[in-house]
Amino acid sequence: MEVHFAPDVESRLKQVAHANGKDAEQLVKDTVAHMLERQALFVAGVNKGIAQADRGELVDHDDVAKRINRLLVP
Repeated sequence: MEVHFAPDVESRLKQVAHANGKDAEQLVKDTVAHMLERQALFVAGVNKGIAQADRGELVDHDDVAKRINRLLVP
């Protein structure tokens, strides 16, 4: 597979890669692999939530707000 970038994007890729001790190709490969892993985790989480909702395992709005406040308010 070949991917072509605009010259300014390619230049930025090279700069970031150099700053991280990699070449641009390896930076792109690593970044895409990481993005795909994160996407898979996101889809799995969404599917888990849908399955829970289908089983009626829901949390009402007030409980969600309380949980959020416990996380955010010391």
